[in-house]
Amino acid sequence: MIQKDKTNEYTRAQPHMANERTFLAWIRTSIAIMGFGFVVEKFGLFMMKFTELLTQLGGKREKVEGVQHYSSSTGIFLIAIGAVITLVAFVKYVNTERQIKNEIYLRSIFVDFMLTIVIIVIAILFTIHLFESKV
Repeated sequence: MIQKDKTNEYTRAQPHMANERTFLAWIRTSIAIMGFGFVVEKFGLFMMKFTELLTQLGGKREKVEGVQHYSSSTGIFLIAIGAVITLVAFVKYVNTERQIKNEIYLRSIFVDFMLTIVIIVIAILFTIHLFESKV
């Protein structure tokens, strides 16, 4: 009877499980970004309707105009970014899985770097938008 080496099987399974955990972390991140985009978009719609209601209750019957609402486009943009992150995460997962099977893992930080840059740009744009709305 041939015995399988349990230690060797466990050692080979560890990189695959780590790759799956990393993929799931990317998926959680993309879902969080898409959820935030949904909240931003719906909150902007709520604020627009609320402003119209207050205007009507104040005796003015005209539609609220002149107020720029960026929340809808911002929300849609965040949802799109989340979808792109999901796609990139899947491609990275498949490439890493292939490298692990071929035992030639080549570390790449390009995707991580790009995600960091995108989040920093979003944070800067939000900060500028919030600063301008306070002034």
